[in-house]
Amino acid sequence: MKRVSYKRIAVYTAILIAAYFVGGGLAMVRNVYADEKVMEVSGENWGLGFSTEGQPPTGNATPDEMKKYDAYYIGDTEKKVIYLTFDAGYENGYTASILDALKKHNVKVTFFLVGNYITSSPDLVKRMIEEGHTVANHTYHHPNMSAISSKESFHNELKSLEQAYKEATGQEMCKYYRPPQGKYSVANLKMAQELGYKTFFWSLAYVDWYNDKQPTKEQAFKKLLGRIHPGAIVLLHSTSKTNAEILDELLTKWEEMGYTFGTLDELVQS
Repeated sequence: MKRVSYKRIAVYTAILIAAYFVGGGLAMVRNVYADEKVMEVSGENWGLGFSTEGQPPTGNATPDEMKKYDAYYIGDTEKKVIYLTFDAGYENGYTASILDALKKHNVKVTFFLVGNYITSSPDLVKRMIEEGHTVANHTYHHPNMSAISSKESFHNELKSLEQAYKEATGQEMCKYYRPPQGKYSVANLKMAQELGYKTFFWSLAYVDWYNDKQPTKEQAFKKLLGRIHPGAIVLLHSTSKTNAEILDELLTKWEEMGYTFGTLDELVQS
């Protein structure tokens, strides 16, 4: 049994009380446990904190802590490389133009897809593959995976998508996984790892998924240019009309800022 340090408990208790009443509340309480950045809880949401423009954000966990579970949210912060990814719960009519822009700039990305997308839009999935992009696992039904405690149920979400992908393309799916809505737990990360998956979060995203409340071009550029940083794993949604309209110009602007584009394969091998 692990020996309890009563002195440590006393110190933590004092810090917790001070943190709560001085003004940080529960958000500060959580940060006290710096050595337990990834917590064994259900319903954990992936979150980021940006303090300086153009610099990497802080995440729920350090990159080293995440790597224990073959999980990533950022690359080498010393290199001006962007790892661009798209999530797609359904086809909204914009993927073709997104693929056109990517092809124009010779940028290879990862598309995290769900079951509905693969079964309803197999031709677009095949085009992604033909043009050198990676198609990865965003689960079959897009549930809150952190609420799933059964290994069998968790595995079925990933394996059902693998099967749909194989039926649509004749190929085995790459074992890269992104938790829907960024909801996760350590148990989830371990389950994915046991299946041979690597889990990918992100270090830059913005609110681009509401069809009836799309950001303006100016709003999009403010976030995507102001917060870009070396080693960024960028999450965009291919359902976004704004993303489709600005992508060509966005890629150009990032290139003008001195950035190049890498793949998740290159990230995990570095």
